[in-house]
Amino acid sequence: MRILVLNYEFPPVGGGGGRASADLAAALAQRGHEIRVLTTHAPRLPRRERRGGYEVLRVFTGRRSYFRASFAAMSGFILAATLPALHQVRTWKPDVIHTHFAVPTGAVAYVLRRLTGLPYVLTVHLGDVPGGVPEKTGAWFRMIGPLTPPVWRAAAAVVAVSQYTRRLALQHYDVPVRVIPNGVTLPPWNGPARAHCPPRLIFAGRFQPQKNVDLLAEALARLREVDWACALLGDGPLRPRVEATLARGGVRDRVYMPGWVRSEQVWERLGESDVLVLPSRSEGLPVVGVQALALGVAIVGTRAGGLEELVQDGINGRLCEVGDVEGLVEALRWCLQDGDRL
Repeated sequence: MRILVLNYEFPPVGGGGGRASADLAAALAQRGHEIRVLTTHAPRLPRRERRGGYEVLRVFTGRRSYFRASFAAMSGFILAATLPALHQVRTWKPDVIHTHFAVPTGAVAYVLRRLTGLPYVLTVHLGDVPGGVPEKTGAWFRMIGPLTPPVWRAAAAVVAVSQYTRRLALQHYDVPVRVIPNGVTLPPWNGPARAHCPPRLIFAGRFQPQKNVDLLAEALARLREVDWACALLGDGPLRPRVEATLARGGVRDRVYMPGWVRSEQVWERLGESDVLVLPSRSEGLPVVGVQALALGVAIVGTRAGGLEELVQDGINGRLCEVGDVEGLVEALRWCLQDGDRL
């Protein structure tokens, strides 16, 4: 089968939704399908490359940042990708389109469906669902919300990455939605490992309000008397606040903050860690959380969306309420105080 994958974010551009689509593209290519990915160009990336058994084509949208997408850049993808995608449909003749994110990518698939009749499968990740990430997309959906229902109705199938994302979608769109959780390729299993001494904590993601990493910084400052080391992988507008909180708490020297790292480095760091901390305000189904489970790493997280579908409280990690710093401190302390349990 020939599959044209559309995603406005694709590694190394973007976050978990891009990584999930890249894993799927590689897995489908390994099964013998022909895969082409149409995505956004960013500085220093080739316009066309072969990777993982599939082909990646990038269109210029004016995007400058690998990890932040403005409303203008997202709108630019619709304008820049529609004609190249139509060219691929006319010349390469795919059997189906796999579209990641109803907004903005779904608009391109919808136009192609109207022009050519080619069916598309829509995978929604949370930020493209009204109310999923209100602090980031609330204003956007007030402007474009009335334009989105046709994108959902025209899809041959709609897939959500978590039960939470599905429930939220069904509040706004009257279409069937099935759940296929984000997955990862399992690494080789070397048997259970002992916890490190001191235990190693890790966070990986954008330093932005949705990920709430400043709450983690405050929790770490309150755990100064406990033995631990921590890696905060990523960057973003909250970084100065995070560093200031760590410094005030006297724990800045115990926290490794390298900025953005490649996805392979996230895997490597996770494999060297004991606890992944996800203090998020909202989540669809975080890929980094699935990676942690694949590596046998405990998760301390909030009861935010799909995180509750990853963590069995007291079994493979601990959960606390969103925004509850005392709850986060206690969950971390519970993990850190007993190496055998960890």
